[in-house]
Amino acid sequence: FMMNKWLEDFQFKISIGAGVFVLAIFLSMMIAWVTVGYKAVKAALANPVKSIRAD
Repeated sequence: FMMNKWLEDFQFKISIGAGVFVLAIFLSMMIAWVTVGYKAVKAALANPVKSIRAD
């Protein structure tokens, strides 16, 4: 509601539906899941001996 009210003040009018926000949230969550998943798999497959020797 507030976004549409703010957009009404501009000379060129557009409307933003709920789909835009759903898509943005979905894409953000997918990027987060892929990033965390990649780091988790990388940590799970790492050789623990190398980590201990580095300390």
